[in-house]
Amino acid sequence: MHTAHELFYLHGIRATGIDKIIEQAQVTKVTFYRHFPSKNALILAYLEYRHALWMDWFNGEMVRHIQAGVGNINALLYTLRDWGGMPDFRGCAFLNATSEIGEMLPDVERLTRDHKLAVQEALGVHWKIADPTLLAASVMALDGATIHMQMGRSTDDVIACLGTALTSLFR
Repeated sequence: MHTAHELFYLHGIRATGIDKIIEQAQVTKVTFYRHFPSKNALILAYLEYRHALWMDWFNGEMVRHIQAGVGNINALLYTLRDWGGMPDFRGCAFLNATSEIGEMLPDVERLTRDHKLAVQEALGVHWKIADPTLLAASVMALDGATIHMQMGRSTDDVIACLGTALTSLFR
């Protein structure tokens, strides 16, 4: 799963063939297909794996920043800055997957919605607020910021814009 995760996230789902994953993972085709009967099954497993990894990372970063006393909005901004600064940053794996194959594999869209809802719920827990509209708007703003970072816009510019948007939302 680790190999599929790296290749799908780095190169995209469509651009990554099963043979490349098998070769890089150093497993036989028989072993691979015993675990994943199809590429679609692997894609769904990849997204579930990515969700668990990313949410663990996100929650840890949010807690770390909040405990440092930077405030709720800054905790999210610093977390986004940290994520965007990672050498392998390629944006949101879920939005990428949905744009690549969501229409062909509706379960990808479902997993993306589930992931976004989990991010929304995590923000509610970290920020200690329950307003679903405010939380959904925050996730949508975060998604927009992530896309702009993925497109190469300066992280500092993106963080400043997201900070302005979130501050306006919370007035």
